[in-house]
Amino acid sequence: MNYSKSHKKPNLGFKKPGIMGILNVTPDSFSDGGKFFKSSKAIKEAIKMSKMGADIIDIGAESTRPGAKTIKPEKEIARLKPILKGLINKKLNISVDTRNSITMKFALDNGVKIINDVSALNHDPESINVIKDYKCHVILMHMQGEPKTMQNNPKYKFAPLEVYNFLKKQIKKCEEVGIKRNKIIIDPGIGFGKTSKHNIQILQNLSIFNKLGCNVLIGLSRKRFISDFTKKEKPADRIAGTIAANQYALENGADIIRVHDVKEALQAKLIWQALKKKIK
Repeated sequence: MNYSKSHKKPNLGFKKPGIMGILNVTPDSFSDGGKFFKSSKAIKEAIKMSKMGADIIDIGAESTRPGAKTIKPEKEIARLKPILKGLINKKLNISVDTRNSITMKFALDNGVKIINDVSALNHDPESINVIKDYKCHVILMHMQGEPKTMQNNPKYKFAPLEVYNFLKKQIKKCEEVGIKRNKIIIDPGIGFGKTSKHNIQILQNLSIFNKLGCNVLIGLSRKRFISDFTKKEKPADRIAGTIAANQYALENGADIIRVHDVKEALQAKLIWQALKKKIK
């Protein structure tokens, strides 16, 4: 059974499906590391992505690519501070990609509306209380292991079901402390502790995640598994593969797609929506 339309999901304040633009302000992210490390460039890029059609701008100050080293929250905050200050009056819908409660507090005190946690609030025990206290939206993502080691031979009996059960458990954990389900967005974590086979299995069974009653985010932009099928080694050469996989995800119930290439993603989404409408 395809569950893509069988469960009503909460409103997010924009017309779904939404586009989340990726803004990495790190020197070492896998696709655009260093490109927007300078705060003035990052601010301009955030505004540009919003004008191009991004519903959310997701700012990350710590790389979580395979093999990435952990950095201290103080360094994260130092990278974020000038950017958030520069964007606070721009009326953008900003999320911050962080695993650290100190960084979460700083971000939420400086205009951020959404926290995107690749550890699903497991990395820092205090983070779940921050989300509860601020009553903000939170993205819970599945990851097997830690960024530094997650691609070292990941194993599952059946990846979609194991990821589903993990996210179901995390949602329950959040609800038990008072976080409302309508504030939770779930992300099955394409490429985070998963082989290409696992990623494909998850996408092929994506509709099961709609049963959880939360909005579903998919972040597969330019990722390594695309090159396994297209032989495109450079991340910037994987845009077409990204668009194809994202359209498949939208067809199976994804509510938000997280992308590097906002303009291309929007164009593909608009054509997909047009094709779904019956012409009289």
